[in-house]
Amino acid sequence: MEALLKDLEAAVGADSVATGEAAAEQAYSPWAQLGKPLAIVRPRSTAQVAAILRAAHAASGSVVPWGGRTGLVDGTAAEGQIALSLERMNAVEEIDPVAATMTVQAGCVLAAACDAADAAGLFLPLDHGARGSATIGGNISTNAGGNRVLRYGMMREMVLGLEAVLADGTIVSSMNRLIKNNTGYDLKQLFIGSEGTLGVVTRAVLRLRPKPASQNTGFLAVESFAALPKLLRHLEGELSGALSAFEVMWPEFYELVTTEPAKGRPVLPHGHPYYVLVETLGSHPDSDAERFEAVLADALEAGLVSDAAIAMSQAERERMWGLRDDVSQVARNGPIVIFDVSLPIAEMEAYVARIRADLTAKWSQATCVRSEERRVGKECRSR
Repeated sequence: MEALLKDLEAAVGADSVATGEAAAEQAYSPWAQLGKPLAIVRPRSTAQVAAILRAAHAASGSVVPWGGRTGLVDGTAAEGQIALSLERMNAVEEIDPVAATMTVQAGCVLAAACDAADAAGLFLPLDHGARGSATIGGNISTNAGGNRVLRYGMMREMVLGLEAVLADGTIVSSMNRLIKNNTGYDLKQLFIGSEGTLGVVTRAVLRLRPKPASQNTGFLAVESFAALPKLLRHLEGELSGALSAFEVMWPEFYELVTTEPAKGRPVLPHGHPYYVLVETLGSHPDSDAERFEAVLADALEAGLVSDAAIAMSQAERERMWGLRDDVSQVARNGPIVIFDVSLPIAEMEAYVARIRADLTAKWSQATCVRSEERRVGKECRSR
């Protein structure tokens, strides 16, 4: 291992390799168990990533790629291994306003990429609670979904091309910039969602969209699970493709994030079986707002919704989204087990009931905190 560390220092410079206690002190994440890495290496280019992997491969050393370290499944655990942090490879290299694409390094934080697109008059649709720390490479490697998957799809739908480095240091470049491309194998798809097991993503070309001119947000109360898919289909059908978010909160989660010491306060009264955060993105502010209100009024009249609040300002919109994003409150009932599973809508209600029953049977004081995206049930267990 001493020879490997010397090879790593030769590849990237001694100032880019942290070992011993320095590595242990820097191996921090509020959610993940990182362990004590043998070394943390911070390359500045794809060529340096290749040199690192080549050296590790020759020495039979294990390498764990690090992005923002905000994942919840311990995918960044690096006890006794080499942690490959791409935090220095964080540049937005180019934005092409004509083709509506962005070329970005894998270590770029999602929020920074979104801000760069916005400054260019365009829109990167990916958004989730870890936007301020999660990186583009991490989002690609996990095929992130996020709040707008309903309209824009998973991260897979936003990646036109990418560059990756294989375990032996071989660089694979597939930096395609075209939406329509049927020239043989689509190599990028092998790396999207592979979580670093097939190679380390170093750069990517992302598809951008027109910047929305309108944003309408509502917070709804729903009295039965059966009404949720009906409400979703009603909104999808009546909003002409503008629906971008449909986030369901069970009452345990809603009460957790709206009571002290949480900073959030109720948008609607406690006591409803389900709460739904909905949002549309459109191009005509006045008519979009009128349509949004009319569609929600129809849902109220049809009995799909029992109460509703519409954000009338950006501050109110942020207040509503702040509740959905405040997953840190789950830690109040620690120790916790957090997991993220995908289910067909028809199976969610029975699944949640079974989880609750099994938890209570094993730990009578356990709490089960749940929130859900359109097709993704997110379950947080604590005891």
